[in-house]
Amino acid sequence: MTENLGELTITRELPAAPAVVFRAYTEPEQFVRFWGPVGTHVPLDTVTIEPKVGGRYDSTMVIEATGDRYPVTGEITDIRPGELLAFKEDSVGLRSTLSLTDLGDGRTRVVLHQTEVPAMYCGPEAEAGLNSSFDRLVEHLLGQA
Repeated sequence: MTENLGELTITRELPAAPAVVFRAYTEPEQFVRFWGPVGTHVPLDTVTIEPKVGGRYDSTMVIEATGDRYPVTGEITDIRPGELLAFKEDSVGLRSTLSLTDLGDGRTRVVLHQTEVPAMYCGPEAEAGLNSSFDRLVEHLLGQA
């Protein structure tokens, strides 16, 4: 059984309106441009995003240096376009909630809150990986402007 150790919260400011950020997380063609830390990629054919409660939220991250593949399957547990996206990973029970707040002037505060975080996803490396993915999201959003 996987040991769940706790929680993780990351808050970032993004250079796009909440509706634009929300679409990046729910449109597979955008999702693959930023999901995962630097040195990884997500093949489009591995992504299933069904933006509704009970919908799938699946992808496979590939480590570029080794080719190792890390599939993640999950279910959307709550969704409010432009405001909130929550999902639970099937295999480990980790729950993630992305909350979006409009800061005006085309900016969004995003809060990623994870609960029931397994030991393998705790620690500074996991947080650095998530922040790296957010950095890639910023680059993607700026590239759309």
